[in-house]
Amino acid sequence: MDYKKLQNGSDIRGVALEGIEGQHVNLTEDVCRNIGRGFALWLVKKTGKTVLRVAVGRDSRLSGETLCNYICSALVEEGIFVTDFGMASTPAMFMSTVTDGYNFDGSVMITASHLPFNRNGFKFFTAQGGLEKADIKEILEFAEGCNKTGLKVGKLEKGEFMDAYSKILADKIRKATGEEKPLQGFKIVVDAGNGAGGFYVDKVLKPLGANTDGSRYLEPDGSFPNHIPNPENKEAMESITEAVKETGADLGIIFDTDVDRAGAVLSDGSELNRNRIIAMLSAILLREHPGTTIVTDSITSTGLAEFITEKGGIHHRFKRGYRNVINESIKLNANGQDSQLAIETSGHGAFKENYFLDDGAYIVTKLLIELARGKKEGYTLESLIATLKEPAESVEFRMNILLDDFKAYGTQVIEDLNNYALDKDGWSLAPNNFEGVRVNLDKDHGNGWFLLRLSLHDPLLPLNIESNEIGGAKKIASELVEFIKKYDKLEVKSLLEYVK
Repeated sequence: MDYKKLQNGSDIRGVALEGIEGQHVNLTEDVCRNIGRGFALWLVKKTGKTVLRVAVGRDSRLSGETLCNYICSALVEEGIFVTDFGMASTPAMFMSTVTDGYNFDGSVMITASHLPFNRNGFKFFTAQGGLEKADIKEILEFAEGCNKTGLKVGKLEKGEFMDAYSKILADKIRKATGEEKPLQGFKIVVDAGNGAGGFYVDKVLKPLGANTDGSRYLEPDGSFPNHIPNPENKEAMESITEAVKETGADLGIIFDTDVDRAGAVLSDGSELNRNRIIAMLSAILLREHPGTTIVTDSITSTGLAEFITEKGGIHHRFKRGYRNVINESIKLNANGQDSQLAIETSGHGAFKENYFLDDGAYIVTKLLIELARGKKEGYTLESLIATLKEPAESVEFRMNILLDDFKAYGTQVIEDLNNYALDKDGWSLAPNNFEGVRVNLDKDHGNGWFLLRLSLHDPLLPLNIESNEIGGAKKIASELVEFIKKYDKLEVKSLLEYVK
């Protein structure tokens, strides 16, 4: 087993169940137990402690309980005192390391986010936050080896943390509004997609007085029978939009499987995700922290940048990857530049005020505070982003690189395009770009922008195009085709079909 292949950035992911042709189980019992041993060795080295407590949780995936048993037993064998919290959310598992009365030395979340039912994986936390890529690499190296901690056998017990975590969220809303039931009179519906997010209805919304009738798919079911639990998924967003319209709700909420991401639907049925949710949260934070810097990933729109500037903030467009965005915001703060929010268009959003933890439930909590405040002061959530300019067209193409050494090839394509753009009429390289090549195009050449970048993990070049006019995206794509079609190791069929 090549354990390195299980690394997915700062997570571990693999196949846990048969059921999809060509995908065979690599998260076997031995592999999971070795990963548990690897985490124990890493934690002993990291802390220097010989008495260690670790919390373990899982989302609703079908393989979750089995993988939990594997890793818990391995940790116990290595001398760790383990508490199995059962069904939990990823953010809650981090919070178990910093919440008074719990303060675990480390925690493990068993999840593969929005990936298909047969997948699963592990995320790891300490009180300093989620582990980085280098940490995961070291854990997997330990897993491949034969070393043991040498500690006496630990102990496994069952526990519960979601009540305590939910109370933290509910109390934040109570404190911000000054009311015991600040959501009294509001109808708020939730679509948990049969993931782990159903808790938010009974443990947060109802105790605050909200009417949640019409909420959907709250029961955990790892086969995900209704739709993928993913705020970026079209069917998922259509589902929560339908629920809002059917019930006349004031707000609709949708979570991904492990609740580290969220999206929403406003009372008028408009979606609040991608650029729109970033704009909403930016407006809230720029009122609370005037002049702060909002760090986003590389594919956010020009209109969003203008919106943040209009609200008195600084937009810092960085790289794709939620850890990249979070770490950049932390870096800015360390260098003396206040940055209150790091957020990806995928819905991963982390606040300085909340440990820079990407927590979908915390995002929703901020929205609910604003919803209650707006009712008192006479404004709506919709009004907060009324001046956001949105593109007329937005498309994405994911072009496979048909080579084993895909990184070198993709890097060369990007470098060539950067040089090509310098001499192209109507094109101008975007300033302060940190990923790939981003080009702005004038009104005669499509009136918008494109970004070509190398995928973080996969052998492909994603191409994002936005235009401020109908037909503009096709015009931009047509100009790009002249450059891209000469690269015979790029799969450009979808782009060629688009420009026909």
